[in-house]
Formats: sequence, C-alpha cells, structure tokens
Amino acid sequence: MSQKVIDCLNGISQAASAAWDGALDEKGDPIKVGLKREDGNPNLDRRVMDGFGVSVSGTTLIVSYHSEITLKDVYGTKFEDELEQKMADIVKFLKKNYKMITGNSLGLKALGEVDALVQKTSKVRCFVTCKKLYSIAGMDDTVNVREASEDNLDKNFKNFLQQGGWGGSKRPNNDNRKASDG
Repeated sequence: MSQKVIDCLNGISQAASAAWDGALDEKGDPIKVGLKREDGNPNLDRRVMDGFGVSVSGTTLIVSYHSEITLKDVYGTKFEDELEQKMADIVKFLKKNYKMITGNSLGLKALGEVDALVQKTSKVRCFVTCKKLYSIAGMDDTVNVREASEDNLDKNFKNFLQQGGWGGSKRPNNDNRKASDG
C-alpha cells in the first residue's frame, strides 16, 4: 500500500471523527452535518437518535446511516429521497472536512442507490439503517478484495513448504518409530 493511499484513508477517518454529537468548531458553534439530531434545542426538545459511520473495503467507501423514525415518515411518498439527501449531506460534510484537514479534495462517485432496512419497534416507531457505496478516486494502488489474488509467495518459503511435514513421504533421521506407527 502506498503512502498516498494511507494518507487518504487517514484523512477520511479524521473527517468522519469530527461528527460526534455535540462537536463544536473553532468558533464554538455546533458542527452541522445534516442529521436530525441537530434540529431544535437539545435542552428542551426530545433528542432524536441518529448518526453515521464510514468504512472502507478496497477502493470502496461504505457510508452507513441509522436513525429512529416514525411510521408516518416511512409511509411518506418521499422517504427514499430523504435518505438519498441524508447521504448527500454526509458526503458533503466528509468532503469539506477532508479538504480542511488534508488540503486535498476527496473524489467520491456513487455506486448505485441507497440500500435501506426499516425495522418496526412499536406501532409508532421504527429504526432505519441504510448504506450507500462510493468509489474513492486516487486509490489505484489498492487491490480490490473482490479480485482474484495472485500467487506471490517468496521462493524460500515455497521451498520450505515443499520439504514436507504433514504429508511428506520423507522421514527425518531421528525418527525411530516403526513404519506402521505413522
């Protein structure tokens, strides 16, 4: 893995870590990501549980989002569009923080649409978990985990494995057992 890839992954990690609930910027203002928990007054209003996380698999960034919602929101006509907008807000936040931290821009290209799972917890409330995949630009040196691997064992290690051991027909000089014992 090249230093460029490591720097990219560290930048993504640092950009995502700045989004914890209650985080403040340099001026002391709350950091806005575009999540539901940021709306209203935290001392007076009921807190909404939602958040996001990121993970990387090869050259793919996986952005996941979870939230507590009402059934009324699920059966609304624009539910999938709202989830797509949440993902767009999260990606916008990641790109902005990545640029601020590293000085470089983060290139992300969406690979499909949001994959959502809604689970009913009561007659009123539900949990939604969704994820969306993005291709990360500039990760050309990274091997994709879905590709076939190549045989790149060292010659000395191959020779060591060919010497036998568990299935070898050649027995060591200090083996005094009878041939029938194994």
